[in-house]
Amino acid sequence: LLNLVINARDAMPNGGQLVVETTNRHLDSVFTAAYGTLKPGDYVELSVSDTGCGIPQTLLSRVFDPFFTTKPIGQGTGLGLSMIYGFARQSHGHVTIHSEVGKGTTVSLFLPRFLGEIAQVEAANPALLPFANAGETVLIVEDDRAVRVLVSAVLKELGYGFVEAGDADTAVPIIESDQRIDLLISDVGLPGMNGRQLAEIGRQIRPELKVLFITGYAEHAAVRGGFLDPGMQLITKPFTFDLLTAKVREMIKSL
Repeated sequence: LLNLVINARDAMPNGGQLVVETTNRHLDSVFTAAYGTLKPGDYVELSVSDTGCGIPQTLLSRVFDPFFTTKPIGQGTGLGLSMIYGFARQSHGHVTIHSEVGKGTTVSLFLPRFLGEIAQVEAANPALLPFANAGETVLIVEDDRAVRVLVSAVLKELGYGFVEAGDADTAVPIIESDQRIDLLISDVGLPGMNGRQLAEIGRQIRPELKVLFITGYAEHAAVRGGFLDPGMQLITKPFTFDLLTAKVREMIKSL
């Protein structure tokens, strides 16, 4: 909700009207058929509307992609709407956006409505829970905390363990330790030692280390320059949740 309100505020630099609404909705099969996995039933709709600048129709299909933003450089990570989309999907709901340039934007979340009493469930003993995917673990190296949160959320949903580092200097001791690392995910443009240099050091310590780079740089330029060695792959921002998921699974399974 805070992300949506901040987006609405930023879209109205000269002021305007911001409306937050909630309502109970029954979504029939005609409505849900247009949204794939969404099932007919009772939902709670939460919508945030503004009378701001609006978003061009040519960009609407990309607004939920991670790292995509219509804001000026330095004023947005492009993660707000993508995390809202992920939250809605994880909750077995959906999110829609309607926008007109010069008139404003409305973002609506549809979350399954709970009817009945909350069951008292005995907490599971963590010691008895199975380790997902035999303890497979990913090292995330990224100086932007918001990006780390996004990547770690995807990994958690997939069942992988993860360790985080904000820069290469922090990551090297982790690589040198006995910590299990099945995959290194690193931004290329890290402060100080960059991601490619970190990968080189990582390969000296762990020769079989798989590396997935995340970067805003042009992918074809990196590949043509001999940037990627065997066992390394690169995805460019903005990318979809599905692409990140596929790459992580592909690279870890190839071990």
